[in-house]
Amino acid sequence: MEELQNLIVQYAPNIWVQAAVIALAGLVVAKVAEWFLFSVIGRLTSRTRTVLDDKVIRLLHRPVFTTFAVFGLMAAATSLADAMGEQVLGVTQALLKSIIILTWVIFLIRASSLVLNGMARQEQRYNFAQKDTVPLMRNLAVVFLLLAGAYSIMLAWNIDVTGLLASAGIVGLALSFAAQDTLSHLFAGVAILADRPYRIGDMIVLDTGERGEVTAIGLRSTRIMTRDDVEISIPNGVMGSAKITNESGGVQNYRIRAMVGAAYGSDVDKVLRVLEQIASDHEHLAKEPAPRARFRAFGASSLDFELLAWISDPTMRGLRVHELNCEIYRRFAAENIAIPFPQQDVWIKELPADRGKSAS
Repeated sequence: MEELQNLIVQYAPNIWVQAAVIALAGLVVAKVAEWFLFSVIGRLTSRTRTVLDDKVIRLLHRPVFTTFAVFGLMAAATSLADAMGEQVLGVTQALLKSIIILTWVIFLIRASSLVLNGMARQEQRYNFAQKDTVPLMRNLAVVFLLLAGAYSIMLAWNIDVTGLLASAGIVGLALSFAAQDTLSHLFAGVAILADRPYRIGDMIVLDTGERGEVTAIGLRSTRIMTRDDVEISIPNGVMGSAKITNESGGVQNYRIRAMVGAAYGSDVDKVLRVLEQIASDHEHLAKEPAPRARFRAFGASSLDFELLAWISDPTMRGLRVHELNCEIYRRFAAENIAIPFPQQDVWIKELPADRGKSAS
């Protein structure tokens, strides 16, 4: 760079001509860098399977060109230091640095939005990025980049930020005490997004008995749609410490149970065969694992049996058990298998009136 400036000084003794040549040289370098970015690197990224890198390369057009062009202007301003004066030169340099910083902050904001949207479309691969949480993550990225950009601009203008950082620390400490519960929910939300004990669309059961489908996972709360079509919002601090049963997690199929009793004296093998046949004939039950029937206990009034079957969607558990119960009742009636009801026999040894007669 110094050799270039010396060459320009040799052939252009006028300082204003020198500044113009240096600024023009910066524009030429900016165009060359832009050409290299799109002609060489752009061709390499076009061969990849994803289009995300192509979009990022297109976004780099403005910041790359602006950076090299502004560097040329800064070099030109430096060559005019004697004519401009130290104070004017400092303001000019700070202004040009601010332009570069703003350009890259805008690029990073747009690039982060592209990356987060791409990750949301591949939710199975990137577990922490979901359609409902991406807007919040995008806003956090924007706030962080704006704060970083503002800090860099203040450094470019030689503004002492020590007092501002100290004030921000005091304010942050006060807010942490005032919003302790809110912060605990926020940290729990981050832990849930990272650990992923459940996802949007999963059917979960809380230790308090609520059962429903997860409709949204935010940084502060989780919303669940119950089977009564009532949406409840639970703070993430509660969700983080609760025992949660994820019916949609683990294996692909979910097991359901249908309980039934047969009268004493019934053919046990026949009852088991009829129950398994009922489940096998059901079109909405999984064929693998195969349905199975079990003789569980000798009840007070009946032989207790249990029919086990598997379904792919846990939200249909109630409907499938209902259908099995109806079909069990019909088939037992057709096969002459009695379903007893609880009954008690009361034996009266002696009536009070009889006791009085015997005493007289």
